[in-house]
Amino acid sequence: MKYFKILLFVLMTGLFSSCEKFDDFQENPNNPTVADPSLLLPGIELSAFSTISLDAALASRQMVYTQGASNEQYYGWQRNSMNYADISQVVKMEQEAARVEKSNYRYIGKFFRSYFIVGMTQIFGDIPYSQMMKSSAENNFDSSAIRPVYDRQEDIYVGVLNDLKIAADSISENETAIGGDLIYGGNILKWKKLINSFTLRVLMSLSKKEGNTKLNIKQRFSEIVSNPAKYPLFESNADNGALNYVDITGNQYPYYNNNSVKTDFYLDSSFVDILQELKDPRLFVYGMPAQASGLPADNFNAYDGLIGSAELAYNTNKRGGGKASQINDRFAYQPINEPSILMGYAELQFILAEAVVRGWITGDATVYYKKGIEASMNFSNFGNTYSNAAILDYINQSAITLQSGSEIEQIITQKYISLFMNTGWQAFFEQRRTGFPEFETDGNGILNNGNIPKRWMYPTDEYNNNAINVENAVKSQFPGGDDINGVMWLIQ
Repeated sequence: MKYFKILLFVLMTGLFSSCEKFDDFQENPNNPTVADPSLLLPGIELSAFSTISLDAALASRQMVYTQGASNEQYYGWQRNSMNYADISQVVKMEQEAARVEKSNYRYIGKFFRSYFIVGMTQIFGDIPYSQMMKSSAENNFDSSAIRPVYDRQEDIYVGVLNDLKIAADSISENETAIGGDLIYGGNILKWKKLINSFTLRVLMSLSKKEGNTKLNIKQRFSEIVSNPAKYPLFESNADNGALNYVDITGNQYPYYNNNSVKTDFYLDSSFVDILQELKDPRLFVYGMPAQASGLPADNFNAYDGLIGSAELAYNTNKRGGGKASQINDRFAYQPINEPSILMGYAELQFILAEAVVRGWITGDATVYYKKGIEASMNFSNFGNTYSNAAILDYINQSAITLQSGSEIEQIITQKYISLFMNTGWQAFFEQRRTGFPEFETDGNGILNNGNIPKRWMYPTDEYNNNAINVENAVKSQFPGGDDINGVMWLIQ
């Protein structure tokens, strides 16, 4: 059934496709202008929940690429793209939901709009927000509508948090059922859990602003956690915001049968070091033994990595000698693998653990922390590589126990391990926020003067189509200009 829904979406995207230029959102008399929101939802979900990313793994020092010089690995990236296309589809779904009086789609739309907006502002800093979809939402195509002003990041987060609260308070099992839902099959309770859990992620991403009176971060966080009847949260991996794969062409794991993944991707040595030091059996499902080791796959000494910042020649020579651990072959040879996660139960538990340490909520940080580790290990245990007893042994070892003064480092390190090649750029953004774990930059291959970028430059299209507003945004944020090392408000 899922396959036919996806096929239907593919057909519909031909009718409702969108581009990044605002004037392309104008009505085309040759195309249909109305559709049930259930026909638009699958496409939005496929875009939002497709978070498996090798690029993010390279930038997050989990992986190393050996067939060329990767800008993500060597921190030499420049511009990124605005996600107007996905947001325009959400606006269209919200409009159609209002037209046919199916309010739950509008509240799910508020969640997706918030998710895409947060992704954009994490990448760039200030972005068009209050006026972004004015031309599409209001059928307004004057010059101000198609050249929206850039909102301050602080105001964007206030708006996002307010929209997420409206969605959480308003989505209802008493309203018209949700059709076309590839993620939860129309289960409203699970949608509530995702919306509330994601809200806690957004609040934690603002940890440097916990004293901000406009955001009221601690109050918002506590309000959700203290009222589970009104604001339910994920309770297990079964609640994960996950896109599952099936062994049908077009619906398989995104790197299945990918020739480059079969030959060119190896574990980063710093990532291997963390897993070896902690005797973490997830190493056995993330990578494969170095060929030259001659040791079995369940021996931690069988694994070694490449250096993400080293020159390409160093890494290819070490790889050629069979002294490095390739990414586990299941990622290229198995059509299903683990699902793609927008947000999962393990991440939520780590957020709650950090919130206790920061004093935002009461509770036992160790309990949340260990639940997060256990959930992550169960999620990653592809092929039942390690036993339940091994999971408990790992969690209960002294090296895992939270130590006074280093709790946040330990929590974020475990979150980092759990996000291996999944959940988009979340691992990178968490490191940017906390500094944990440290990403090595000592090798001779590193670009950007040895610095880890803080952001991406605005796209060229913005300078071509909305020059005054983007230039004003750069001036107000970054004294050094539109630079990848500019420090946005979020992390100041």
